[in-house]
This record gives sequence, structure tokens and C-alpha cells, in this order.
Amino acid sequence: RVLSSHKLIYYYFICRLKLLVAMSHRKFEAPRHGSLGFLPKKRTKHHHGRIRSYPRDDSSKPAHLTAFRAYKAGMTHVVRGVDRPGALMHKREVVDAVTILETPPMVVVGVVGYLETPTGLKTLTSVFAEHLSEEFKRRCYKNWYRSKRKAYTKYAKKWSENG
Repeated sequence: RVLSSHKLIYYYFICRLKLLVAMSHRKFEAPRHGSLGFLPKKRTKHHHGRIRSYPRDDSSKPAHLTAFRAYKAGMTHVVRGVDRPGALMHKREVVDAVTILETPPMVVVGVVGYLETPTGLKTLTSVFAEHLSEEFKRRCYKNWYRSKRKAYTKYAKKWSENG
């Protein structure tokens, strides 16, 4: 079917109008606002922190706790005195930004033994505590009241047989 020039122009403007109503766009290009690394912007399902890095292990020292979980609770500022002889700000007060970390109590429920191999550390074994609290077991389930509560029962049975 061949359209006349008037109908063609009318059809073109109707299509353009539908596009304008359907979506908006910016007039000029601009860099995006915010990192895509923080997507999706929603509340997490699991509210437990993650230790992202550990210090280098010193084998001359005895076994010890190498990391502690902390959550960023906010920021504030402190006024401190500068004690650097020769510096421009020596014996003056400066304002510094500080981060407030919240460190809830941490309970050790087990330890992991490692073997040093040419390719790196490999796990040898994991040893859990004899009596694990119900609070800890609840954390192992997404839905505690509907679960069969079988977490660590085989391990507890092994403890009772050996001990």
C-alpha cells in the first residue's frame, strides 16, 4: 500500500510522539552515577560479615586468632594534636575523619588444620566444639522452625562415641 506524503508525515509524528511518551532520555551524554559493583541495591539475606584478607602467617609465633569480624557502623571526626617536629602543623590541632567499627562478640565453634604443600596451603581437617549452642545452629538454616535440625548431629555422635 502506498501512503500519500501527508499521511506519511502524520504517521512519522505519531510514532515519534509515542516514543517520547514511552521513555525519557538525557539530552547530553554523561558518565554514570555510582559503581555497578554495588548492585543490586537491596538488603542482604545473610547479615554476617566476611573477613576479606588475613595477615601473613608468622610460623615462629604460636597459633593465634588472626582476624576479627567488624562492621562499619558510621563515620565521625576527631580533633587531635600533631606532634611532628619540623612539620608546619607541629603542636597544632587538626580534624581527622574516622570510621566507627562495630565488633559484636565472636564465638569460636571450630578450628581448621592446614598442610603446607608446594602449591600452597591445603586443609587437613576441621575440628568443631563438642557442644554447639542453639544460636549457632539456627544460623545454619534459612528457615529454622521448618527444618529437621540435623546440623552437626553426626559430629556430636562422633564426640559421644570417642569421649
